[in-house]
Amino acid sequence: MFIVTHRKFFYILSCLVIAASVAALALWGLKPGIDFKGGSLFEVTYPDGKPEKALVEEALKPLEVDASVRPTKEQSYIIRMKDLTETEQGAVRDAVSFKGTKKIVEERFDTIGPLLGKEAVGKSFVAIALVILCIVLFITFAFRRVSLPVASWKYGIITVVALLHDVLVPIGAFAFFGHYAGYEVDTLFVTALLVVLGFSVHDTIVVFDRVRENLKVSHEVRDRKDFSTIVGDSIQQTFVRSINTSLTTVLALLVLYFIGPEITKHFSLALLIGIIAGTYSSIFIGSPLLVTVEKWQKK
Repeated sequence: MFIVTHRKFFYILSCLVIAASVAALALWGLKPGIDFKGGSLFEVTYPDGKPEKALVEEALKPLEVDASVRPTKEQSYIIRMKDLTETEQGAVRDAVSFKGTKKIVEERFDTIGPLLGKEAVGKSFVAIALVILCIVLFITFAFRRVSLPVASWKYGIITVVALLHDVLVPIGAFAFFGHYAGYEVDTLFVTALLVVLGFSVHDTIVVFDRVRENLKVSHEVRDRKDFSTIVGDSIQQTFVRSINTSLTTVLALLVLYFIGPEITKHFSLALLIGIIAGTYSSIFIGSPLLVTVEKWQKK
């Protein structure tokens, strides 16, 4: 009952986090990667041993190609840049070979046009919107027999509120990291958001399903428990399960972030932030909102 009783504190905490995320997004925005804004992608391998990342960045700096260098494999780098002419591509090859002093093998040099980038942005927004819509419809259907004291469609709306919280937190974090550390968002980031949505709604449904079962039991035995008590009991019964499930995932992601390949670091970081936010919202926001809605209805 502690969470339900002190739900206003958790609402305020979430509002502060969301306000910070929206402020970061409004002030700095997200830094789009090559997948969204178009540009050139160069993958280069150093068969005799790759130089330090800082040396490659320093060699590219005078060319002003907005280079983002990421290690991949054991001896390779992936370099993302603005759209380049053939002359600029030659200058990049010369720079990363340190004027021919380092042997390089060109794995690929691809160009993504801005039209393809705009298409990726549009499809990303559509994918997220469709996932949220399907979640609302599914929860409304799954809880169709729960009509009292909160209608089934309100379970769906409350889930969406929690999901918006879970999406805004990693987006705000990457707006901050993009401004201060140059983090870019790409299709992997969108994939991470979709995974977060699925993980978060799973946690939320676990608690909601226990509320449904406890409501059914309460109706059958006619103990006339208060709705807030039923929700509080349901949270308590599923609390350890939700935390343990999320903790195992977070531990795996921490390992991936610290010792995994460089190319997946931003992906695993987005998942870490989103899953932690999702676990918090399913326990401390989604379920208490059922009580808040029920009390509004009484008034």
